[in-house]
Amino acid sequence: MARKWTRTPKKVFYAFVSPWVIGFVLLTAAPMTYGFLVSLTNFDGSSPRWKWVGLRNYSELFHDGDALAALIRTVAFTAIVVPLSVGGSLFLAVLINRRLRAVGLWRTIFFLPSVVPVVAMAIMWKLVFNKDSGILNAILGVGGIGPINWLGGPTAFYALIVLMLWGVGGGMIIMLAALQGVPVELEEAARLDGAGRWTIFRHVTVPMISPVVLFAVITGVIAALQVLVQPLLLTSASGIAGVGTVPDSNRLFMVQVYQQFFLNNRFGYGSAMLWTFFLVVLGFTILLMRFSRNLVYYEVDTEAEGAA
Repeated sequence: MARKWTRTPKKVFYAFVSPWVIGFVLLTAAPMTYGFLVSLTNFDGSSPRWKWVGLRNYSELFHDGDALAALIRTVAFTAIVVPLSVGGSLFLAVLINRRLRAVGLWRTIFFLPSVVPVVAMAIMWKLVFNKDSGILNAILGVGGIGPINWLGGPTAFYALIVLMLWGVGGGMIIMLAALQGVPVELEEAARLDGAGRWTIFRHVTVPMISPVVLFAVITGVIAALQVLVQPLLLTSASGIAGVGTVPDSNRLFMVQVYQQFFLNNRFGYGSAMLWTFFLVVLGFTILLMRFSRNLVYYEVDTEAEGAA
């Protein structure tokens, strides 16, 4: 006997969604609102003597040359890291997706760096790039190249990029899952029509996994724009506490925010920087979504579903 459908009361629906709503209000909406209110004050984090300054912090931010330079540097850093990391993840996924001996071992080797804690990873690369005792300068010394100060000056920027690209194995797993979801029939049909491997990859495989690539790009952009711990641990003289010793090439926007909060004790100005940065990240995300409309293939017509 078929079971009859029954309409549940509205309170059941609200009971199920209440954990998410409560968590969103307490852990997201309330802190963001508080941060915006703090950005309208000259609060220093400890003194009860603070006053309402309105939009003065935002006006100062748009005239702050160091903050604007850090923002441009962060955008440039993101424009380099994200394409390389997404492309590297896709390359490793294509490599692992082929029939290789000990493919499980290679998959583990490529994925292992992504599970290393960021502190351990930064310390390890700091030892590698060390000017006096680093293994990189030791290798270069065999070829007659003098020691290079990798963690100081402009070269620190490239050292940071290498550190960030070391964990591309995490994205490889996502790309590999997408590749294994491509219908084999499509590739076989293209092969019967005379298409080569590159043509099949370009016109069949890439369009089929384009939603996953878009996801990797968007999450990669958001993560790269918010990088903080890596430049502090890699290039400062005394870890996170040494924010003042980070070279200019690695002074990304979040490093400037950290300095305003915990070195200058300017919580109001730092909150204004964070809220402005939130709008910048949101703008980049919207642009990526709009730009990708004609580049991403969906098996279901999302616009038609939305209209229906």
